[in-house]
Amino acid sequence: MSDLGSDLPAAAAALSAEDRAGLVNALKDKLQLLAGQHVDILETLPPKVRQRVEILRDLQSQHDEVEAKFLEERSKLEAKYQKLYEPLYTKRYEIVNGVVEVEGVTNVAVPEEANKAAEDKGVPEFWLTAMKTNEALAEEITERDEGSLKYLKDIKWCRIDDPKGFKLEFYFDSNPYFKNSVLTKTYHMIEDDDPILEKAIGTEIEWHPGKCLTQKILKKKPSKGSKNAKPITKTEKCESFFNFFNPPQVPEDDDDIDDDAVEELENLMEHDYDIGSTIRDKIIPHAVSWFTGEAAQSDFEDIDEDDYEDEEGDDDDDEDEDEDGEDEEEKKGKSKSKSKLQSGGRAIPGKDQPMERPPECKQQ
Repeated sequence: MSDLGSDLPAAAAALSAEDRAGLVNALKDKLQLLAGQHVDILETLPPKVRQRVEILRDLQSQHDEVEAKFLEERSKLEAKYQKLYEPLYTKRYEIVNGVVEVEGVTNVAVPEEANKAAEDKGVPEFWLTAMKTNEALAEEITERDEGSLKYLKDIKWCRIDDPKGFKLEFYFDSNPYFKNSVLTKTYHMIEDDDPILEKAIGTEIEWHPGKCLTQKILKKKPSKGSKNAKPITKTEKCESFFNFFNPPQVPEDDDDIDDDAVEELENLMEHDYDIGSTIRDKIIPHAVSWFTGEAAQSDFEDIDEDDYEDEEGDDDDDEDEDEDGEDEEEKKGKSKSKSKLQSGGRAIPGKDQPMERPPECKQQ
């Protein structure tokens, strides 16, 4: 993954309240400008067509009022059901971490297995296995990360209201890698239902000496004849799941970076949001199914069906490729890349799944 997020030190600082207010105002100005353009379009229409469009706009306003009521009721419904989820999550935590034992499991250890008694407590590597089974998260987890993620006891999320957004919490047992017992990742959104990502903030990890997983130390032998006999050491950033807690930041002044850097930053921010929403929407609520592999199989079947539908039109696609010299999929990819970073370079496409509304995050 690119180091762009870490290579913009001063410009990449977290936005202040004043900057956030300016961003929102800029977004409003953009919307007003677009609205003005639509008014100009209306003025070009014949009078009768314009009247019909005005009636359609009135219908749209009525629809928006109904939708606002729907969103309000949906939030209340989500809050109601999140309270029903909580006892289940608590029970899952207790079983996974060996706080309680399930009925029928004996605590009497056979003599030759006495040394393994501690290992048999709860469900070892539960969250590590669940995350590695998800294809998107598996790409983020390196071999070096696995030792530390075995100490992961629980993952929670909650919605935050000021500013709007959501927070992920990762609870760790005491481990030889870092001092933190909880690592958090917070996403601040300008819009909640059709999310526009303002920024993401992660916990600063307090690594134990020599245990940092996001950096590697390179040693170079001194050249022959050099007066300095000591090897030259250099610290370099490396791939790690724990880079997730050091997310890319939006520069205070977009003029400081060129178009290529903007596109790079856009891709990093979208990827970061996708990982966070995957943990929130898939891993946390369905962790057991990911641990057993059932969720991965379900995802695979969904993808397989989509591929089958695409294959039905392959002949037509081949003809288009022969005539135009460019595959339809390539065209789609290009058009998609142009649609990101709307509203001053901070837009994240809205997700199909509604965001649940849990109570405040609380530590087990």
